[in-house]
Amino acid sequence: MAVADASARVSVEHGVVVGTGGARALHADVYTPPPGTANGAGVLLVHGGGWANGDRSQLRGYGILLGRMGYASVACEYRLSGEARWPAQIHDVKAALRWMRANARELGVDPAKIAVSGNSAGGHLALMVAGTPHVAEFEGEGGNAGVPTGVAAAIAFYAPTMLARPGGVLNQVVRLLLGHDAPEARVAEASPITYARADFPPTMLLTGNRDELVPDESSLRMYAALSGAGASAEIHVYDGAPHAFDAIPEFGRQCAALMALFLDRTVVRPRAVVLSAATAG
Repeated sequence: MAVADASARVSVEHGVVVGTGGARALHADVYTPPPGTANGAGVLLVHGGGWANGDRSQLRGYGILLGRMGYASVACEYRLSGEARWPAQIHDVKAALRWMRANARELGVDPAKIAVSGNSAGGHLALMVAGTPHVAEFEGEGGNAGVPTGVAAAIAFYAPTMLARPGGVLNQVVRLLLGHDAPEARVAEASPITYARADFPPTMLLTGNRDELVPDESSLRMYAALSGAGASAEIHVYDGAPHAFDAIPEFGRQCAALMALFLDRTVVRPRAVVLSAATAG
C-alpha cells in the first residue's frame, strides 16, 4: 500500500493565542502550506453563525484547500454576541489580523499580502475589516498595538452588508449584536456598505439566489456600491443556492478555486485579467 508523503500535507496548529478580548485569550488555527509551496500570501478566515454561534473549525476545509494552493491561513475566533456586544467582534478579528502582520516572517507571508475572507456573519466582519483600517472605534486592544489593520483584498460569502431592513427594522439576530435600541447611526456604522469607496480593497462577493437567511440583494447592493465608487469588485451568484451552499463539497472546492484565482491576481501577482473574443477563442 502506498504511504502518503507527510511533507506534502498542509500542517495545522490548533489553539494558537493571537491576542486578548475582554481579558481572555483569543485563539486561532494556523494552516501552513506544504514545504516549498508557499506563495507568500496569507488569508485571515472568519467564521459565521449570526455573530452568536459558530467557531473557527467551520473553515478548516478552506484552510486545507487554500494551503494546498500555497496560501498560509489563520482561522480566528471572536467573542460572540452572547459574550460581548458590538464592536467586540471586529476588535477581536482585527487583533488576529495584527497578530498575522506581527508574525508574518514566521508564517512565511508578506505582511502587505494578507487578505481577509469570511462566511455569513464572518463575511460581514471581513468586509468591515477591509473598510475600516483607520477607524479608531474598531481597532480595540488585543495585543500588537500599533500594527496596521489594512488588508490587500477581501472575500465575503453571503454577507449581511446592510444590518437594517427597509424602514430601519432590525431582526432579532442584529438586535443581539447591536442592542435592542441601537440608533440608526450605530446601525449604519456597523454596516459594510457604509464604507464603500474608491480605495476599498479588491473584493470578491459570493452568494446564492435562494438564500433564505441573507438574500442575494445584500451582496448585489454591496457590489453595486463598490463598483459605483470605483473600487475593484466582482460577484458570483449561484443559481438556486441556499445559505451556506459551499458546505456542499463540490461547491466548496469550486469556491476555493475561485478564491485562489482572485487572490492570485489581486494579491500574489496583482494584475488585470482582460478577456476578449480573441483570447477566449
